[in-house]
Amino acid sequence: VRRAPARDGYTTRAAVLATRHGECLTRYAALLRAINVGGHVVPMARLRALFESLGFEDVATVIASGNVLFSARAGAGAPLERRIEAHLHQALGYEVATFLRRAGELAEVVTHRPFPDFEPLTAGHALSVIFLKQPLDTAAREALLSLQTETDAFHVRGREAYWLRHGRISDSKVTPARLEKAFGGPATARNITTVRKLAAALTA
Repeated sequence: VRRAPARDGYTTRAAVLATRHGECLTRYAALLRAINVGGHVVPMARLRALFESLGFEDVATVIASGNVLFSARAGAGAPLERRIEAHLHQALGYEVATFLRRAGELAEVVTHRPFPDFEPLTAGHALSVIFLKQPLDTAAREALLSLQTETDAFHVRGREAYWLRHGRISDSKVTPARLEKAFGGPATARNITTVRKLAAALTA
């Protein structure tokens, strides 16, 4: 985890923070789409600086795949997501879909058991979590489940979809484009190991 220096010696490790200057701060994980993929290279130091320039506290990055932890005033997630997206678009010159989760939400993602018959995961199996803007409607859920094959299985819960792959990733015929077509909007995926690291870092 790379963390920006704390200003005025202020650092937090809790999901919901004590007040500072009379404001209650909440700890968030921002999962960003299109960071360090497809030719969009963004150094983590710059990414942290961009989040700090929005006035966020205790900014840290986890792995160079677009995962940012930060503290901000408690509020609705969607407006905050849009604020981050607009700022990154202006700074980087391309759209960066942003998916926010609080500590409790990410903990539920990690503890949920989408495929109990395959626990623990063995060699040749990979579990990813796909983060969505909102829960899938019936049509989108059916479109996603229609992509299941002998090598790909899906499970939907709230604003996340779990993707279990059997065998090599190259054996899968499911592509990001097909997934987003099924979802009807943007999404971003992380392997379960990364999600566990993020959940632990939010509450450390």
